[in-house]
Amino acid sequence: MPVYNKLVRDNIPVIIAKTGKEAHFRTLGESEFLLEAKKKLHEELAEYEQANTDEEAVEELADLLELIHALAKQHGATVEQLENVRSEKAVKRGGFNEALFLVEVAE
Repeated sequence: MPVYNKLVRDNIPVIIAKTGKEAHFRTLGESEFLLEAKKKLHEELAEYEQANTDEEAVEELADLLELIHALAKQHGATVEQLENVRSEKAVKRGGFNEALFLVEVAE
């Protein structure tokens, strides 16, 4: 039986059960969840970086966003609060719409 030892989405137990397979899960505590969610972020980011089509890229970005929402909650923030922080930073420092690449700053 393959061993995965990784954080999975909430509906994975049902999805696996529908295939007739038996899987074993355990519920993580807060600190362990935070550690595993950070690992999952790296996994999903790597999958995004390897995406070959816009469709694949959007799928992986959605996975990253789901993790970001879960982590915001873990840190005591709502998605709305997270969006407010993002928006405030965009007002103060701008977004990434102009695709600017800083080469150097002269002293």
